[in-house]
Amino acid sequence: MSSRHEEVAVGMASGYAKATGKLPAVMIHTTVGSLHATMALRGAMHERIPMVVLTGESIGFGEEPGQDPGQQWLGLLSDIGGPARLVERCVKWSFGLNSPALLPGTIQRACQLAMAAPQGPVFVSVPMEFLFATMTSSAPPSATSMRAATAPADAIDELARALVDAANPVIVTEDSGRTVRGVDLLVELAELLGAPVVEGWHPGYVNFPRRHPLYGGIGPSPSYTTYLKEADLAFLVAASAPWHPPSAGPGPNTRVAVLGEEPLRADLPFWGFRSDLIVTGDVESSLALLIDRVKALVPTASRASRVDRWRARHDQARKTQRDEARATGKHAVIDTRWVAHELDEVIPDDAIVVDETITHRLALHRGLESLTPGRFFEASCGGLGTGLGEALGVKAAAPERPVIALIGDGTFNYNPVTAALGASQEHRLPILIVIFNNSGYLSQKSGIPRHYPDGFAVKAQKFAGTSITPNPDYAMLAHAFDGVGETVERPSDVRAALSRGLDAVRAGRLAIVDVRLEPINPGGEVR
Repeated sequence: MSSRHEEVAVGMASGYAKATGKLPAVMIHTTVGSLHATMALRGAMHERIPMVVLTGESIGFGEEPGQDPGQQWLGLLSDIGGPARLVERCVKWSFGLNSPALLPGTIQRACQLAMAAPQGPVFVSVPMEFLFATMTSSAPPSATSMRAATAPADAIDELARALVDAANPVIVTEDSGRTVRGVDLLVELAELLGAPVVEGWHPGYVNFPRRHPLYGGIGPSPSYTTYLKEADLAFLVAASAPWHPPSAGPGPNTRVAVLGEEPLRADLPFWGFRSDLIVTGDVESSLALLIDRVKALVPTASRASRVDRWRARHDQARKTQRDEARATGKHAVIDTRWVAHELDEVIPDDAIVVDETITHRLALHRGLESLTPGRFFEASCGGLGTGLGEALGVKAAAPERPVIALIGDGTFNYNPVTAALGASQEHRLPILIVIFNNSGYLSQKSGIPRHYPDGFAVKAQKFAGTSITPNPDYAMLAHAFDGVGETVERPSDVRAALSRGLDAVRAGRLAIVDVRLEPINPGGEVR
């Protein structure tokens, strides 16, 4: 598939990999294209999404025998160290090819490295002079990928005994939902233990069924904090940063056990979470072994009373959440919780959601109860500007299923919008884009009174640089790409507008629904 912007191309590859588990490849243009792609590459790196990215460069600048790549390379397109050096901090592995004989083996190795745990994007720069040459070598005959390592048996035994001996264990996860099987295994383990499951601050997937009685919600929230403080064992499963700051976790009497393929996150400058037991291994295979060991230690259904206890708390939390959302439908302006409630009512059972909101994120996680594992992907974990591309990649992976991109107006402006809408039209990838439009950057504004409560901005109520004004007619953009667009300003119109957008997607057309929330700066921008 062709793309009109490198960030869209890498975003599409990321969405495709998330939806299929398969390895995509991306070709971009030398250092300038690589720099366009770095935000999306950084996101893939943080989310551990595999892909192989290829680019070209020149190393001879017309002085080598044979074809001349052109004068533009020396004068305009070359950088010291080449593209591989420029992007090396945003990828798992980066290499500038230094011999044409190494090309086949390097590409094969790049594929293997991308898929090896922990997965991530890899980058190969290939000089034009090598591409002009005749290939004289072949890749090694082996084309296998490394299998993820399962945790050692003795570590699994120790972890199983710790979980079984705990009177009040709590499971915390952020990314166990990378696969549906991972969620199924986590559900089975939680039910065996009678342990509630809470999601950390930045879950990338639906990691546990939202309507399951053992689902404890998503942090940060008072409920999330209560679950942790009541626990005598916190079991972190594929959780990078489950609470903040790291020192503010469970009390000293709560043991912390960690399971992950690289639980200490060597790619982060600091981790700092207390851990009394660390088990390293592939999450899926390790959970399967852990379940077998727990079954041998715990009689079937012996923890049913625990499940009943957590069910009452779960049901009450769901009721409170739904009641609050319904109440916002009576407001004069549209509330994010109302949009989530209405979307949850009309969303098809096979729809997939890609989220790139910031301040609306928790409300959407909590309000979209009907979403099941494999139907939600977060696109804001490593940066902003890739959500539309990721939604298109998911649509390419599942063309028969509705794909909905949820995005804030600020984030929408960070995306290469026309390139993304063009890809939707060109490749016949219709998606529904729902813009949560509060006419500004709430995440930026909200930090000002928190950090500078006595500052000029708070006293004067003038928050420079936080408004998006005049408010554009985003819905009209869809028409330029043979899509349909609609602006919604009243709570009573939200459900019908979402339904019309879904109908358009079913008919093969791109749709944009611009939902106007309360502006963050009612008086407009400071000038």
